[in-house]
Amino acid sequence: MMMKQMQTRPGQSGFTLIELLIVVAIIGILAAIAVPQYQSYTARAKFTEVVNAAAPFKLAISACLQGNAVGATCKDGVNGVPAEIASAIGRVATITVDDTSNAITLTAISTGGLSGQTLILTPTVANNAITWATTGTCVAAGMC
Repeated sequence: MMMKQMQTRPGQSGFTLIELLIVVAIIGILAAIAVPQYQSYTARAKFTEVVNAAAPFKLAISACLQGNAVGATCKDGVNGVPAEIASAIGRVATITVDDTSNAITLTAISTGGLSGQTLILTPTVANNAITWATTGTCVAAGMC
């Protein structure tokens, strides 16, 4: 049996080394941009657990402020406001309520992509409506 020789057609060839290097460089550049963006996205996604943990406190403080005189003390454990959380639950390290401003301070854990960012929600009553001001270290980090 005779083996056939491989025939090449004129003008047909594979990729050159330069072309392959360019493709690898483009993939490397895209990966260098995508990986930090993905890490930022996952950190923001993890921080949503902290943001969502504020919901029962916001609801209770809103009800307390509307049901009582403006400036009423709506601190933790009083007037229907849940008690503070002093030990970590999930990605939430602590939740506290300020006795004078009724501000809710939430702190994230310091592991798993989070570094102890804080979220401070301060209520303001005007024209029978409550608005919440958002401050804390999560604002600068772009997480809340």
